[in-house]
Amino acid sequence: MSAVPSAPAARRVNVRTPEVMERVQAEVETHYRSTLVEAIRAQGSVIQIGNTTVRLARDFGFCYGVERAIDLAYAARRVFADRRVFLLGEIIHNPEVNRQLTEMGIVSIPVSEHEEELAKLNSDDVVIVPAFGAETKLMKIIAERGCMVVDTTCGDVMSVWKRVRNYAKNDFTSIIHGKASHEETRATSSRALGDQGNGHYLVVLTLSDVDFVCDYIRSGGDKATFLERFKGASALSEGFDPDLHLQRIGVANQTTMLKSETEEIQRRLQKAIEDRDGPESSQKNFQVFDTICGATQERQDSLFLLLQQPLDVLLVVGGYNSSNTTHLVEIGEQQLPTFFIRTAECLTSLEQIVHFDLHLKAEKTSYSNKLAEDGPVIIGITAGASCPNNLIEDTLLRVFQLRGITPEQVRVVAGV
Repeated sequence: MSAVPSAPAARRVNVRTPEVMERVQAEVETHYRSTLVEAIRAQGSVIQIGNTTVRLARDFGFCYGVERAIDLAYAARRVFADRRVFLLGEIIHNPEVNRQLTEMGIVSIPVSEHEEELAKLNSDDVVIVPAFGAETKLMKIIAERGCMVVDTTCGDVMSVWKRVRNYAKNDFTSIIHGKASHEETRATSSRALGDQGNGHYLVVLTLSDVDFVCDYIRSGGDKATFLERFKGASALSEGFDPDLHLQRIGVANQTTMLKSETEEIQRRLQKAIEDRDGPESSQKNFQVFDTICGATQERQDSLFLLLQQPLDVLLVVGGYNSSNTTHLVEIGEQQLPTFFIRTAECLTSLEQIVHFDLHLKAEKTSYSNKLAEDGPVIIGITAGASCPNNLIEDTLLRVFQLRGITPEQVRVVAGV
């Protein structure tokens, strides 16, 4: 009997050749760069014309990981101009960027159809793995199909994978702070099973979730109730038993979560282990590493600095499904009227703003009298790591336009 041939391996390809990247970077700059925003940032991130002032956060917009992912996607389309190129979901959570890739002929496979559609591919096809990474089961399908792979996974995400693999290796359960259905968290959860596939994980989102887990760590409880609470959206590893798998825990997180909340979750879980096992024993049964993305942290810190300045309204620009952008909105809402807008088109008039309501989880229209007043107004603008500067420029110009100031006037004042 002849041997069964092994499945073809995924072919990871390098598309970052000097000649390709020179053309790609010029194209990316044309699509997303803003000389106006750069000029304003160079002048202290403030521009005032008449009685209208706009303050930009110190840090916002594309981070290195996002820039790299976009560069690689553009390069893949150029290098493989004669092949089918597919993208697992979205390259990042920004509709403008994903629209550009679609117009370039890159086919986005919806998350709900990943396994089904990947099974139809062949060795002539190219698959782009997004900045969030991809689950191990998807990477296995891609390898079995022998596809060429352009992997844009962010380095910070891969650092988290290294941590949770190590937890599994040392018989620690990964407690992951994140959104269980988010692509990044799903990818991290799959790595938390470990190289042997026998590890375990639990995904927690809220402080209420964590307090529930902490109570179980301290005092035990009804196992069925525990499993029922976390059964949705792959928040539990298969075979998870809270009586067994909460004995030794290691904390990790989706890299784009709110830093202060992640730190509080770490503190509460460590205290629960100490209460159960004592301070000395907890050192053997609890591990934690700081895995918040540096760019996410910078943008949160920059917003806190911006909020120390006088502001009447805050505009947060970005994709509504962007986790790191959502947390900026949460921070702003604590202090002043904050509007989460997708693009400048959401500013329909001086009074009317179309924005995403985090609490309703839906877009709605609100009315702000402040922009329509004749007196002085100060508007703050920020954005998450997945928002390009051209969208910030559009928003800034729209604000001034609604206040009766032309784009030409803005550019003259900014010196561009």
